[in-house]
Amino acid sequence: MRPAHLIRVLDREFTSTTQGHHTPVMLWGPPGVGKSQMVAQVAARHGAPMIDIRLSQMEPSDLRGIPFRVGNQVEWAVPAILPDATRHGETGILFLDEITSAPPAVSAAAYQLILDRRLGEYQVPDHWAIFAAGNRQGDRGVTYTMPAPLANRFSHFEVETHLDDWVAWAYAHGIDERVIAFLRFRPERLFDFDPAHNPIAFPSPRSWEFAHRGLQKFGDEPDLLQGTLQGCVGPATGIELNAFINSLDRMPDLEAILRGEEVTVPSEIDLQYAVAAALVGRAIRALDAADGPVRVGHILAYAGRFPQREMGVMLVSDLHRAIGNRLFEVPAFGDWAQSIADLMLYA
Repeated sequence: MRPAHLIRVLDREFTSTTQGHHTPVMLWGPPGVGKSQMVAQVAARHGAPMIDIRLSQMEPSDLRGIPFRVGNQVEWAVPAILPDATRHGETGILFLDEITSAPPAVSAAAYQLILDRRLGEYQVPDHWAIFAAGNRQGDRGVTYTMPAPLANRFSHFEVETHLDDWVAWAYAHGIDERVIAFLRFRPERLFDFDPAHNPIAFPSPRSWEFAHRGLQKFGDEPDLLQGTLQGCVGPATGIELNAFINSLDRMPDLEAILRGEEVTVPSEIDLQYAVAAALVGRAIRALDAADGPVRVGHILAYAGRFPQREMGVMLVSDLHRAIGNRLFEVPAFGDWAQSIADLMLYA
């Protein structure tokens, strides 16, 4: 399932705790596709605490607690890491990460916690959601087969990579527009992981964020930049990205486009992707200015000049995903929509 849909599933599972309809959710996927980040995004959206427990790093007693004697009986000290309504809040997310990397004794200790929401005398607060994530056995991680009794305690979803979803996330989080443009140009590079070759660095949604950081740190050090990018997204992809960035010195004047001046669309397809990505970023930043709607209108006019009209549609679609229905309030949007009506109806 694509990330945008999975976030909606997790969001609904979180809110369903108040009606008593919550089912623990297990997210499956290779490393770097954003499983943990999706759970954190849902927690942040609701302003709810998230307790992240890495089961691969735990012993059974870390969950069950430590026994101690009280008179003639033995009681258990509840681990402070587990959700507590008084200390952590009435609602929240208990996230069991790396669950498929946990030794069988640890996953067995989690059975009761996941299904019955309790461990001995400990009770998970009623309005806390339980989510888990792990790699598949073919992903070259340290994984154990999930026992059937544990698997049957979850609803299961496999995380897919989806470029449109990643691009929307990237604009929202200020990812360098050159990275976004490159991935629009080479969409197959968003995620390229071959477990048979056991790569150290490879392209993934997570490592593209690392590449963004590398650009901010080493963009003014050309002799270091290529090696840095290779260390983030792999040797071949790092070379491609560096070459793409070096070609951008032939970009047209973006400010002239925002001013509404006549600017020629580049003939090179890679530069067209770069211009489209850069203009989306400029539109997002310009929208709240006093002349924002006018500047965005000039971008819409430029979007209609691409030789391949699909390129302009991609630009406006990315912009709509980034700013939502505010785009429809721009006066020039109606003219742009009319100009591509036949493409939307028959393409």
